[in-house]
Amino acid sequence: MKTTTHRLLLGTALSVIATTVLMGCNKAPEVPPVASPPSTTMGTQLDDSVITSSVKSALLADATVKSFDLQVETRKGAVQLSGFVDSQAQIDQALAVTRSVAGVTEVQNGVTLKGTPSTMGAKVDDAVITSSVKTALMAEPGIKSLDISVLTYKGEVQLTGFVNNQSQIDQAVTIARSTEGASSVKNELRIKQ
Repeated sequence: MKTTTHRLLLGTALSVIATTVLMGCNKAPEVPPVASPPSTTMGTQLDDSVITSSVKSALLADATVKSFDLQVETRKGAVQLSGFVDSQAQIDQALAVTRSVAGVTEVQNGVTLKGTPSTMGAKVDDAVITSSVKTALMAEPGIKSLDISVLTYKGEVQLTGFVNNQSQIDQAVTIARSTEGASSVKNELRIKQ
């Protein structure tokens, strides 16, 4: 009986030692920490959402710019406007309206003049190009595609929004340029601060 108990204790001790040694062998290699992109707090994100909504409401309330499809992105109070309008006066008015909204600390202008009106066929083509770019961005694992707005007018693709690094900007521009039907790409993407 004593021998059986000793064998059981010896077996248990050897199992514990073997497990400890093997766990040390299975340790994952240490990877140097990667700097994470600048983040925002939940409060800042909420503030940015309120600013974005306020800017959109102010633009809709303004008779000069209400009929235009302007995109509004906000990060830490910095507002980025993008889209296509008919005149420089409309760009100036959109910028003035945006600057007048409480909480806006900076306005980045990505609004482009349309030029000559496009045909219905061109509008459909633009919608297809926009959809293709958005689909390709969503399929790209290195890009958070919901942070990127895509607009197209007469084949010119406009990218706006805030991304984590230059690599994501380069990837997004490459995807847009390689999209069938895209004649040019206007890059208004910014790195998150």
